[in-house]
Amino acid sequence: MGVTGPPGPVMDRDEVDRALARLGAEHEAIETSLLALQDHAGRRLLEGAELTGVTKERWTATEASITLLWTYFDAYTAALRTAREIRARRRWSSRDDLAELTELLRGESVTVAGSAAATANAPTLHGNSGRLTEQYSLVTLVDRMNELYATSLDMVVAADAVWSALPARIDLLAAELQRTRKLAHSVGVRPGEHPAGDDLERITRTLTRLREEVVSDPLAYWLPTEGSSAPGGGRPDTTVYDREARALEDVRREIEAVLTVRQDAEARLVKLRDVLSRADRTLAEARTARGEVLAKIAATEVPVVSGPPTVLQEQLATAAEYRRQAQWHRLSPLLDSLEQKAEDELLRARESLTAVTAPLAVRAELRGRLDAYKAKVARHGLAEDPFLIERYDAARRMLWSAPCDLRVAEQAVLRYQQAAAEQLSAASHVPEQGGPQDRRGETSS
Repeated sequence: MGVTGPPGPVMDRDEVDRALARLGAEHEAIETSLLALQDHAGRRLLEGAELTGVTKERWTATEASITLLWTYFDAYTAALRTAREIRARRRWSSRDDLAELTELLRGESVTVAGSAAATANAPTLHGNSGRLTEQYSLVTLVDRMNELYATSLDMVVAADAVWSALPARIDLLAAELQRTRKLAHSVGVRPGEHPAGDDLERITRTLTRLREEVVSDPLAYWLPTEGSSAPGGGRPDTTVYDREARALEDVRREIEAVLTVRQDAEARLVKLRDVLSRADRTLAEARTARGEVLAKIAATEVPVVSGPPTVLQEQLATAAEYRRQAQWHRLSPLLDSLEQKAEDELLRARESLTAVTAPLAVRAELRGRLDAYKAKVARHGLAEDPFLIERYDAARRMLWSAPCDLRVAEQAVLRYQQAAAEQLSAASHVPEQGGPQDRRGETSS
């Protein structure tokens, strides 16, 4: 394909020299970049890897782009060398030389011969993929090389970043997984027998599959940064890795809890026996107290006291058997459950004792109240008042007799309190006149 028109006014010698200097600097920079890309560790890994998925597709296109890049660079190099040779013919270039240089430096004078191997998968400008040759100006060729270099480098850097980050981390996590598996096996945590053992198997399968996928298809685990135009802008996708790392940490903590059970199982079993024994003694005390209440307190409802739950004793025996058989993974959850149930049973026994002895507590409170008012009356010199003595004796007989009717006794105590309050009030307003007065005539009941 020929040049369709002049590239513009003919350049003078200074313009030619400046253009050649600029193009020479660009040539050097492009060559440095291409050699760096050629030696990039990520590119070498991509060349030797058995790729799959999106990475395989993109690497096929990138390989073609890199091949095309070198084709463009060779054409650029040849055109620049030709321009330098023309300029070197004479110290003072002729008009024809300057016209030829202007055409070479500014026109579409660079012919790039295409080939099936070089251009089959590489992107081309303006959809010219079917052409055997393409014409470019040096400026356009530089832009095209920059475009292909950026896309190629982006792919290589992304794959290398994933390979640099994830496989090593997966290997470290896999090593930790193996240590955890050995520890789990030592305490009886095995697949099919304990959920943590099943989790370890699942994590193992996931990590194995993850490593295979990362090695063969690293770009499947690459998250590009939105809006970033820099090559390799993004980060490795560690979502699956992070999830499995958290799962392994949860399993490790569970196994450590089982280890802790192995170390202090005997002490915990002794404490459990003690708590259940205290609960049994408290229930026995509540049953004894219930008989006493039924004998001493009349006209009251006393709750029934249940016996000790045999299921807890059976579970305690099972826990002891687990310890003898070193089945720590089964002992751990059973002890946790038993400790809570034992504390609940002790609390229930105490509440039962409190409920059963409540009538006795009420009687004791009434007795204390009666004696407190008697002492108060005595302090005010009314201890010998016949009316108060009569009321006090009536209340005392009810409270100290068996069975005691608490409702009647409470009314008797209230009558004594009222009488005492009236006497104390009268004594504070009426001057003292001899001995105590007989007020029995004032009450008729």
